[in-house]
Amino acid sequence: MIHTILKYTFLQHAVTSAILASIACGIIGTIIIEKKLVMMSGGIAHTAFGGVGLGYFLGIEPIIGALIFSVLSALGITTIKRKTGTNSDTLIGMFWSMGMALGILFISFTPSYPPDMSSYLFGDILTVSSIDIKTMMVLDFIVVFTILSLFNVFKSYLFDEEFCSSLGINTSLLEYLLFILIALTVVVLIRVVGIILIIALLTVPPAIAKQFSFNLKNIMIISIFLGMFFCLFGLWISYNFHIPSGASIIILTVTTYLIVSFVKSIFKKIMCKN
Repeated sequence: MIHTILKYTFLQHAVTSAILASIACGIIGTIIIEKKLVMMSGGIAHTAFGGVGLGYFLGIEPIIGALIFSVLSALGITTIKRKTGTNSDTLIGMFWSMGMALGILFISFTPSYPPDMSSYLFGDILTVSSIDIKTMMVLDFIVVFTILSLFNVFKSYLFDEEFCSSLGINTSLLEYLLFILIALTVVVLIRVVGIILIIALLTVPPAIAKQFSFNLKNIMIISIFLGMFFCLFGLWISYNFHIPSGASIIILTVTTYLIVSFVKSIFKKIMCKN
């Protein structure tokens, strides 16, 4: 396998994208789990489809269109919720549907044959391009640098928002920043597992990590390595058995969570009996 990776550029891109996706996913996924923003992340991810469609329509890189739509949707949901007091679930549902509808509309307007959208919807790590890699590197750097710089601030915000506000920290600005980071992470993950499957890779590794640690930093680190394992092993399964990479990664991820949870519950029962 290592010899094959060194030989083929597309496999090198696949491995690099798996590592980059796991870093952003492990960090932001942990925050999403702790702050209970799973549906928010799903809404932003599906809105990104509108940007992918716009990219094809305008003849620009679809991932750039997805980035623009993701960030705008994150800002839009947060702003409307704060200004109008509208329930966040309602806004997520509207942006979710609107993004998908706009994506379909832009694709229908695209000249010539309609493009194959399956890699953006369900992921195909073997089709990641050099432009995708460069984009992911930049977004990863922004996510890692921001979280490292403001780690203690985000930690306070996650576990006690009122205390964070009493320290003079602008929690409103922090919320905007967090949603932008979620949007950036969504774009990093699109080419690896696709828009439809993003939620699983964002939430399952931190959920597994939380079963072994309650320390925020440790959960992030464990989630990163779990993400790398799932992506790389899923890539191996995909390459050797000729099945879609996004599906193989997610099935492996969720199956591992179920096994870990089942084993842990049995272990707890045994310990209680003793």
